[in-house]
Amino acid sequence: MMSVMGNPTNIFWHESTVGKTERQNLINQQGCVVWITGLSGSGKSTLACSLNRELHSRGKLSYVLDGDNVRHGLNKNLGFSSEDRTENIRRVGEVAKLFADAGLICIASLISPYRKDRDACRAMLTDANFIEAILLFCVFMNMSLEVCERRDPKGLYKLARAGKIKGFTGIDDPYEPPLNCEIMIEEKDGVCPTPCDMAGQVVSYLDENGFLHA
Repeated sequence: MMSVMGNPTNIFWHESTVGKTERQNLINQQGCVVWITGLSGSGKSTLACSLNRELHSRGKLSYVLDGDNVRHGLNKNLGFSSEDRTENIRRVGEVAKLFADAGLICIASLISPYRKDRDACRAMLTDANFIEAILLFCVFMNMSLEVCERRDPKGLYKLARAGKIKGFTGIDDPYEPPLNCEIMIEEKDGVCPTPCDMAGQVVSYLDENGFLHA
């Protein structure tokens, strides 16, 4: 009987005749993953869309993996238990790795509340034997719970406070902030940065670290 779970021994890795460097040279950029994490309502999707638009305006190819969007297809069979959240992040990490290997700038925008799950995705992207120098770097939307709850664009905090949503991050389930993120976006003197300013901060990082050129 063929193995279908775990680590089967009857499958093999096939190398492509077109390599990562060739793909990156074709589109004049370097593949990477921009992982945006933070509480619901912190501005993750807003930043992802603004960053995607800014990169497009510069002739750079990017793709957004939004936490809600992937649950309409790839992860529609997953709930919000700790185990399902871990699997949700694992699947997104694997897809992001493929996009980055193709030479794209992949923007993953998810609450991703558990540090161990984010670290596992980072580890996927630092294996020099498989994906070479592809990088995952973390953008932490460091907005307070009070700010996020005041925004509450989807009305989820209100439902969580009323006990109609269980296990909601920031209310009755923890959010573990990054310990060593590459970029932190936060309020200054009580004012949140504009979408344009947030996107500009990330684009500057990409440019300074050579990702916008092959």
